[in-house]
Amino acid sequence: MSLTSSDIARIASLARLQLAPDESERMLGQINGFFNLVETMRSVDTAGVEPLAHPVAAIEDITLRLRDDIASEPNDREANQKSAPAVDMGLFLVPKVIE
Repeated sequence: MSLTSSDIARIASLARLQLAPDESERMLGQINGFFNLVETMRSVDTAGVEPLAHPVAAIEDITLRLRDDIASEPNDREANQKSAPAVDMGLFLVPKVIE
């Protein structure tokens, strides 16, 4: 995929940008360069390659320090809802704001 000068002008208009002609040409080159890079990356065969959990894992063995997902605060719903003006079945009731 490659863009044209008219595509850049339309994108600039949508973004409310006023680009000088030299800026427009520079943007065209940069964006087309980005698209070329994406196409190059898409062309690489990654079948059978296991995804990395961390980018450093590609160059050295790394152990992620993950903690167990344990609730550290007690469920104190009643105490938290004492100051609410209206509660029903454990839910905060609020005035309707959209008709």
